[in-house]
Amino acid sequence: MMRLLLSLLMLASLAIGLPAADPTPATTAGSATNAAPATPANADLEKRIKAAHEWFGNTYVPYTEEEKKALAEAETLLKKNPQDLAAKKLVDDKAAQDAIAYKDKEEREVAVPAALNNGDNAWMLISTALVLLMTIPGLALFYGGLVRKKNLLSTMMHSWILCGLITVLWVAFGFSWAFGGGPVDAAGAPTLLAKFFGGWDYLMLKGVLFDDNLYTTAQRFVINTDYAPTINFGIFCMFQLMFAIITPALISGAYAERIKFSGMLVFTVIWFCCAYLPLAHMVWGKNGLFNWGFGASDWAAFDFAGGTVVHISSGIAALVISIFLGKRKGYPESPMPPHSLTLSVIGAALLWFGWFGFNAGSALGANGLAVVAFVNTMVSTAAAALSWPLAEWLIRGKPTVLGSISGAVAGLVAITPACGFVTPGSALIIGLIAGALCFTSTSYLKRALGYDDALDAFGVHGIGGMFGAIATAIFFNVESNPGIAALNPDLYRAIANGSQGLLGNQLKAVLITIVISAVISVIALLIAKYTVGLRVSAEDESTGLDLSQHGEEGYNS
Repeated sequence: MMRLLLSLLMLASLAIGLPAADPTPATTAGSATNAAPATPANADLEKRIKAAHEWFGNTYVPYTEEEKKALAEAETLLKKNPQDLAAKKLVDDKAAQDAIAYKDKEEREVAVPAALNNGDNAWMLISTALVLLMTIPGLALFYGGLVRKKNLLSTMMHSWILCGLITVLWVAFGFSWAFGGGPVDAAGAPTLLAKFFGGWDYLMLKGVLFDDNLYTTAQRFVINTDYAPTINFGIFCMFQLMFAIITPALISGAYAERIKFSGMLVFTVIWFCCAYLPLAHMVWGKNGLFNWGFGASDWAAFDFAGGTVVHISSGIAALVISIFLGKRKGYPESPMPPHSLTLSVIGAALLWFGWFGFNAGSALGANGLAVVAFVNTMVSTAAAALSWPLAEWLIRGKPTVLGSISGAVAGLVAITPACGFVTPGSALIIGLIAGALCFTSTSYLKRALGYDDALDAFGVHGIGGMFGAIATAIFFNVESNPGIAALNPDLYRAIANGSQGLLGNQLKAVLITIVISAVISVIALLIAKYTVGLRVSAEDESTGLDLSQHGEEGYNS
């Protein structure tokens, strides 16, 4: 029955989610030097690109024939002499700006400074607070209710203390490493390292909140047009901080009830610095390897709000640490039911509520794209909250509250990378599949492989995140997000014409995320184990981590 249900869902997904075939023959998207013929279909694409720029408030000026010729000559010279810096700069500018005349962009930014939009700024302040709500109290309550009562405080402490730890690292260097432009060469062009590392520009948030040189103008509070031209750079920084906080907090579900507090801190610092920050830069940072908004094409991967950066990375780390630590004492022979599903239901509700800031806030403005992400988030979550308990009902005879709240989280995870790139119909299918898929992984895959992921961080976030990243390619709708046409017109043309495959790039991003997170996790765990220690003693585990690690109890009556 379950196999039949999943088969029907997949067929429905193909019917609903895939874009209609283009009636015109597919053509290879032309570069600025080899533009495609001016067919009616291509003319329509150019109108859409212009409209997308107008939506962003930009002036779109395609390259003139003279500029195309100059670029062609520069590319030819560069092939003959890679050291020709003038030609290299011209080609780099073209790659960075795609089909927008770079000289026009420079003149426009000087003539028309970025203007703060109070509505966008207000929405981002609210979204930032909503994402913090996801960790404390949302995740703290959700995870806290799922463990035994002797480990309630220690589990909640993981989420709480990581808010402090990650904030300090973020201010000191984390934001700079993730969202700086990266090292440049003598000609000012980004180096290879810039694809993975943001550099040192924003240490201690220098130049992020305000600029001393602008003290006499209304623009003293910095706006960074590379990331968001209508909001303050400072709130962008804080919004991204909340993502950085919740990611290692998600991992804590795997090692609950058996890790030393000191070992957890050492592991988190190393993993955050060496796994999370590079991944954040690669996907969202300026000049990042996968960042289509800064010209990536062959490696362009679409992750609207954190499928790879947050969920796959944390899920893989959770799997590695579950295997490394070993099973809890008595697992799986002794039953270890949640001590308070009531707390977990409240936590899940707060996660669902806060996730609107997580996903819709990733539009970086109170605009139509935020509405698309908001609607898709609601639809996918609702569908998964039904499909998980439905699967339980079919297989085990009863739908459970735990299954429904777990399904809701699975739906939230799966739609996260896709929410700004798909239609509501596709979001519905993604949610339905995610709920059933994550139920299967937590119920049967964990049992088959024999690992003890205490709160199913891998089964929900790892599996759900991987499915979501792949589903983004399957259900992708290029017209749902005007940022694609505005920020990377060449890529937009290629996708619209059918000459750019998306699934391969999504798979590359998934695999690279898996490798980075797994390797860094092993290294971090080994360092923690042989310095401060990693697992509590059998006696401390029996006593419970609340008393053994913190000298307190959650319930004293």
